[in-house]
Amino acid sequence: MKTQGLDPKSTASMFTKAQCLGEKRVNNDNCFVLKVSADRAAVAERSDAHAEVIRHVLYGYFSQRSGLLIYIEDSHLTRVQTPGSDASYWETTIGTTIEDYRGVDGVLVAHRGKTVATVFRFGEGSGSRSRTRMEEEWRIEDVVFNVPGLSVDCFIPPTEILGVVNG
Repeated sequence: MKTQGLDPKSTASMFTKAQCLGEKRVNNDNCFVLKVSADRAAVAERSDAHAEVIRHVLYGYFSQRSGLLIYIEDSHLTRVQTPGSDASYWETTIGTTIEDYRGVDGVLVAHRGKTVATVFRFGEGSGSRSRTRMEEEWRIEDVVFNVPGLSVDCFIPPTEILGVVNG
């Protein structure tokens, strides 16, 4: 079965080698907090001559009551330095609250959430700090499994957007 998006099995598989950090309350729900850190080789593979990925960490907050993922946070820290300049650091954090799980063909799938992305830049030179924050609320209206011809590199846009693209 090819999948993409918020597939619960793929999401759960990301945390098979996670470290349990303890418990935390999220939106009135007691959660187990799991942490997965990219290994050093995987982080080094994403680095190049001017950008060094220092760390990549994923946190999952799973409801103790239902076992469902209700919050996920993905964080990257990268050191960037071009010749003749001071190093700067970019920390990118994307946190998503996941809600409104509904059964679709026997699988519970989240249908609503809110994502907050924060990019924080700081460096060795004075006055080199900036923070950008973006928020998006999202909703899934239709879920279909095993779509013929759909690969992980494809996306089927909603009908109203498809008309604009093809129109």
